[in-house]
Amino acid sequence: MGPMGASDTDLRVERSAAPARMLSSRMGSWRIGLSAVADLLPPPVCISCRARIMGHGLLCGDCFAKVDFIAPPICARLGVPLPYDAGEPALSAAAIASPPGYDRARAVARYSLTMRDLIRSFKYRDRQEGLALFSRWMVHAGLELLADADLIVPVPLYRSRLWWRRFNQSAMLAQRVAKAAGVPSDCFVLRRVRRTASQVGLTAEQRVRNVAGAFKVDPPRASLVKGKRIIVVDDVITTGATAEASRVLKRAKAARVDVLALARAVEPTAFVL
Repeated sequence: MGPMGASDTDLRVERSAAPARMLSSRMGSWRIGLSAVADLLPPPVCISCRARIMGHGLLCGDCFAKVDFIAPPICARLGVPLPYDAGEPALSAAAIASPPGYDRARAVARYSLTMRDLIRSFKYRDRQEGLALFSRWMVHAGLELLADADLIVPVPLYRSRLWWRRFNQSAMLAQRVAKAAGVPSDCFVLRRVRRTASQVGLTAEQRVRNVAGAFKVDPPRASLVKGKRIIVVDDVITTGATAEASRVLKRAKAARVDVLALARAVEPTAFVL
């Protein structure tokens, strides 16, 4: 018999049960700790209207319905929606009349309604909770472009604007898309060498003049561009910075330059040719 009349068997049972009790106690403490942390976390809300929803970084049903997604049929060059399916590949009249500086462009949605508000909040109000959702949308929209791309580069900001804003939204999107698609990215291939006025409120012609000569390929990275298939990532495709950045890469002997963005300004009518 052991101490206080306990048998050897009783003592062995007691010793074997001790680790289980300790583990149970620790798990109970962890649950209490996690519960306390959860109480401090904000509840999941829609990234647009802030209504309560089931998960973080998502849109509620009403806001999702207001995103004007671009879906086929689309212009093979500009990526703008076409009024009817004329067979593949189809080009819009705008792509024929005024070819862009890039080879192909794809965007998630029109720059209107909820998408416009989401992008403005992302850029100017430091609202980054939708970044994961945005990158998933972009990978889906750009599957054709990403299939054989060699490199992804963002449209850069001028250093003073980067300092003021603290981040480059295009670079953040580029890195997320690159990681999801398994394509290399480099945020320093393109440099913004001239400060430009804001593109907001400018006409298409004014946008082109505003960004002329604003970009250059970083000389030590020129070998990353020559002969390669490049994707330029931007938040919004317009006739300004995105097109100019693409032309600079073309002049640096890129084999192909495509553009992938969250949104694009779409003309009301896109005739098929």
